[in-house]
Amino acid sequence: MWSHLVSDVSYDELHDFAERLGVPRRGFDGDHYDVPSRLYDNAVALGAKPIGSKELVGRLTEAGLRRRKRGGRRD
Repeated sequence: MWSHLVSDVSYDELHDFAERLGVPRRGFDGDHYDVPSRLYDNAVALGAKPIGSKELVGRLTEAGLRRRKRGGRRD
């Protein structure tokens, strides 16, 4: 199982958090990182906030950080 790690502030914040968590850059998928379930508790301990998918999309959209998939790839 996987979780999505996003920032509603900036991509720089997101990349920095992912690095502290130990998630490699190849886990970045356009506007989020795919985080394996084994890192979930560590992510929360570092300050990640668990939210539902609708809130996730809403926060990304409001922050101007949402990238929609086109043809299987994110823009």
